[in-house]
Amino acid sequence: MRLFLVDDHPVVRAGLVALLGGETDMEVVGEAAGGEEALRGIAAREPDVVLMDLQLGDGIDGVETTRRVRALPSPPQVLVLTTYETDADLMRAVDAGATGYLLKACPPEELFQGIRAAARGETVLSARVATRMMRRMREPGTALSAREVEILELLASGAGNREIARRLFITEATVKTHLVHIYGKLGVETRTAAVTAAVERRLIRLP
Repeated sequence: MRLFLVDDHPVVRAGLVALLGGETDMEVVGEAAGGEEALRGIAAREPDVVLMDLQLGDGIDGVETTRRVRALPSPPQVLVLTTYETDADLMRAVDAGATGYLLKACPPEELFQGIRAAARGETVLSARVATRMMRRMREPGTALSAREVEILELLASGAGNREIARRLFITEATVKTHLVHIYGKLGVETRTAAVTAAVERRLIRLP
């Protein structure tokens, strides 16, 4: 399997190269610190699986890079490997076309198995992420929708109703309706309390 690493931390990339070098069926054919660099390298080297971090510093992030990678004529599978496990990050990665989502804290064997499964086109989820997804499925009435998560993230950045409406191309009345639903699901009554609860429950992370 031909692998490409995308992570803005050189030490992390070096550690992954050393770790994956011990697997006889895997070869790291390229690496990149940023999204634009990754797109150029992936197009040139045509890997089977891309290990993608979500936070890439300046430029496009891992989600947008994943979206562009999956839009290539013969796209590789993208396996997210990150420290973040919020609902917002997970939903965005899946929407962008990632075939799997693992946490950097996972044991090496779980990473190896995940890469092999991703190369076969199978869905790969870390145990903690899978538990979060199952909880959303079991409790659909209290789970936040993708739009509600977007609004919470904008709230956390300090945006008001008018700014949220402009950014999401919806009306202020629609924003207010979403806020009512968000408050009800989180059991809160204010914007600040909603953001605090969302961060504590790992639904979003602070910008």
